[in-house]
Amino acid sequence: MQMFKGSQLFTVEVGGRTLALEAGLLAPQAGGAVTVRYGDTVLLSTATMSKDVRPGINFFPLTVEFEERLYAAGRIPGSFFRREGRPSEQAILMSRLVDRPLRPLFPKGMRNEVQVIITAMSTDGQSLMDPLAIIAGSAALAISDIPWNGPIAGTTIGFVDGEFVVNPTADQMEHSSLNLVAAGTEDNILMVEAGAHELPEDLVLEALRLAHETNRAVIATINEMVAALGKAKAEPSIFLPPAEVQEEVNGLVQSKITAILEQGLGKVELNAALDAIKDEVTEAFAERVAAGEVSGAEVGDAYEATLKKATRKRILDKGLRPDGRATTQIRPISVQVGNMPRVHGSGLFMRGETHVLTIATLGTPGDAQRLDTLQPGEEKRYMHHYNFPPFSTGEAYPMRGPKRREIGHGALAERALVPVIPDDFPYTLRLVSEVLSSNGSTSMGSVCGSTLALMDAGVPITAPVAGIAMGLIQDMDSGDYQVLSDIQGMEDALGDMDFKVAGTEHGITALQMDLKIKGLDFEILRRALEQAREGRMYIMGKMLEVLPEPRDALSEYAPRILTHHIDPEKIGKLIGPGGKTVRGLQENYGVKIDIEEDGTVYISGEGFNAEQALADVQRMTEDIEVGKIYTGTVVRVEPYGAFVNILPGVDGMVHISQLADYRVDKVEDIANLGDELTAMVIDVDPGGKVRLSRQAVLEGWSVEEARSRDRGSRPARGNDRGGDRRDGGRGGDRRDGGRDRRR
Repeated sequence: MQMFKGSQLFTVEVGGRTLALEAGLLAPQAGGAVTVRYGDTVLLSTATMSKDVRPGINFFPLTVEFEERLYAAGRIPGSFFRREGRPSEQAILMSRLVDRPLRPLFPKGMRNEVQVIITAMSTDGQSLMDPLAIIAGSAALAISDIPWNGPIAGTTIGFVDGEFVVNPTADQMEHSSLNLVAAGTEDNILMVEAGAHELPEDLVLEALRLAHETNRAVIATINEMVAALGKAKAEPSIFLPPAEVQEEVNGLVQSKITAILEQGLGKVELNAALDAIKDEVTEAFAERVAAGEVSGAEVGDAYEATLKKATRKRILDKGLRPDGRATTQIRPISVQVGNMPRVHGSGLFMRGETHVLTIATLGTPGDAQRLDTLQPGEEKRYMHHYNFPPFSTGEAYPMRGPKRREIGHGALAERALVPVIPDDFPYTLRLVSEVLSSNGSTSMGSVCGSTLALMDAGVPITAPVAGIAMGLIQDMDSGDYQVLSDIQGMEDALGDMDFKVAGTEHGITALQMDLKIKGLDFEILRRALEQAREGRMYIMGKMLEVLPEPRDALSEYAPRILTHHIDPEKIGKLIGPGGKTVRGLQENYGVKIDIEEDGTVYISGEGFNAEQALADVQRMTEDIEVGKIYTGTVVRVEPYGAFVNILPGVDGMVHISQLADYRVDKVEDIANLGDELTAMVIDVDPGGKVRLSRQAVLEGWSVEEARSRDRGSRPARGNDRGGDRRDGGRGGDRRDGGRDRRR
């Protein structure tokens, strides 16, 4: 598989298809550039590092950007400017997915800016881009001059018809009960992102093993690339405290930090006590910092290292955490529902100092979010938005819309809850989680609050979902470790793992793992999953004590939606020319009507009006049934009969001989424009013309008897030519009028 002349190609079989990595031609001025192809999906990844370090920077400035180009799918953007604008939510999530396993493998203390850009150049609509983007970013870094302890690879695992599928296609994923993406090195797993339909922990663990084995084969191919094309690694700027400064800070405050940790303080009190110790360190080094002997950043980093060491040592040695809890202990839980008066549903979930209020809003199918991206799917009927305002951590800073972290946490909560929304539930759902107070695991607090909000709104979820965040403290030298349940903010910052698990009593619905160390073995994963399930069930029990099941009825403030299915071939008839018919129904009844391609019709509005609109839709789209009696309005009168509108858009003719149970000399004696007439359908010809009989209703005739007495449908005689010239093609003939005149 050769794509570009003058480049070098490396291939490996993954999931029964060829994965091709190519370098040597495109983006030659980047630090590293690789093109990844899988099927007809092609991604270009570049990795570049700055030579200089921004003054005063005290963090590693890595940015990963996933650039969607709609030309990759042969589409022109639908925006006013007809070009791509700000990244879509899917592109942001993809950027986060790649960033998370790359970041922990950079040298500690590195401050040079690194930028990884992955551009979607072509897509076949079937090859999922998640694992390809991870592989592309890894390969570009691996062959570049950027110091990095990779390579890594990523794999998607599906579960279709009871079998695991490696890198399933988009069509296969439609039928998969698992969507798991795992990234890692040759030795260990680094990152996991998964959604599942209540799958057991042991099955998810097997999927992780399969992903890890697949990753190893891809990593071997990237190593071949490095051997052939890899550049010599540059020397980055490393900022770590001098050993003598670190030793002095340890001796000055380590015992004091340990003493404070022994008190089991809450977040605010603990931070105040630790800030006082930090001020003591700053004061002790003030003269040397002023003299330029040591920098303030080095002193600050040394203090953070001492705090981390003291906290981790206490957890490893005694199994006690900063707030005094044991490793498996969950913080106190408090739950409230229905505390917002006019919203459709609300749930307030409080776990320790983490408080999340989730609001549920029910909308019509037309409220679904339209998607214009390269990812599968055209719309979303379930949306979860997560807000993390500055007051939730006692801070004040400008609010400029949702950050990547907020988008990621919202997507995680969404993934956790989608599996329990019934497929036939006709509403569009938007859940908004407002973080009111934060001390760790607000994303899992959002999951719990959302379950409560959905049940409070009366949404008939199939099972309640709870979530928990797990942590890890591991001594890489001795191998000793402690898995922590329900981690708080300090444990997240100073620990080695953030492992979030959400699910029902039956199994996992969402899983997300991020590591700060180089890898995690499967025994620790197994223990973390088992401990997470125990904690999840405990949390769910507390939730169900307050609201054990969804309310019997939807919120009185939610719209009412009626559902009806019609023949897809009749959609055009329901819509009408230019949408005239459906607009008329919406205006007449004050409702909203949404029509799906499969013929599903959703009518939303006030109860009585919606029912009346539904009745009209049913009449308009039902098939005319021979032998059925209809009541309609006379819309046209001819000498040979009357035309009656029996259904919206459907007229039938009652011949003059069938208007009454006696001889009628003139049609107007029985039927005039606007009159209501009841008649039986006695025939529908192949062209759709409908014959009616009022006499059959009056006499109680059967269809066969009515047909035999319908003189208007008898064959023409003599010079009469028959046909339908007089009735404009609506069912009469010339012979009828002639006979009437003879009478």
